[in-house]
Amino acid sequence: MAPKIVAMLPVRNESGRYLLRVLNHLSGWVDEIVVLDDGSTDDTSRLCLAYPKVVTLARTPENLFATNEGLVRACLWELAVRRTPRWLLAIDADEVFEDAIVQEIDGLTQQEDYHAIEFRLFDFWGGEMHYRVDGGWNPWPRFVRFWVRYDPSRPVVWPQTPIHCGRWPIAYRYGLPAYQSHIRVKHLGWVNPAEHRRKYAFYARWDLELYGSIKPHTASILEPPVLEAWY
Repeated sequence: MAPKIVAMLPVRNESGRYLLRVLNHLSGWVDEIVVLDDGSTDDTSRLCLAYPKVVTLARTPENLFATNEGLVRACLWELAVRRTPRWLLAIDADEVFEDAIVQEIDGLTQQEDYHAIEFRLFDFWGGEMHYRVDGGWNPWPRFVRFWVRYDPSRPVVWPQTPIHCGRWPIAYRYGLPAYQSHIRVKHLGWVNPAEHRRKYAFYARWDLELYGSIKPHTASILEPPVLEAWY
């Protein structure tokens, strides 16, 4: 039997966005999906429960992400590890792997040399034909850690920051032999230009509260992008 891979999926008000696409895709290659609905006011939870591989769905009474992203990630982690995973996948409701992952999943999960799997994440901008490459948006120099091999002996401590806390407990971020895959991941969260100003306002508020000024990467949301065509 192949090692179990459990996907951790935080969601909030995803109806009419990319949730069904993500769930359809994940259902083709992960074993189980654990969902934390962060205070949705639409039918997000109902949509998730229609998928047999969604084995756990928990709900928060209010939007925790707006005030403490780390708490959302920590709660989701605790739900996922109860499923006795061999591998954990941390994915958001607007991220989709290339279809090649289906052919490579067995090789990636059955190998014993690497304890983390990383992928390049492409921020699609204004549509699904182009992704952004200027400044911190450039996907080519960096890999994102999407999978880790679960090790119950590792301590589970999360950064004490309300925003940008990352996908993993601190002990899973460093010191793990990592494989960097050629498979790409689409990030669809910036596809709709109508959402850009709202997202800018959210991150700018946190920048001002935490750092006293708006960070260049946040400011770049509203600046003209440099794009490359997807192929």
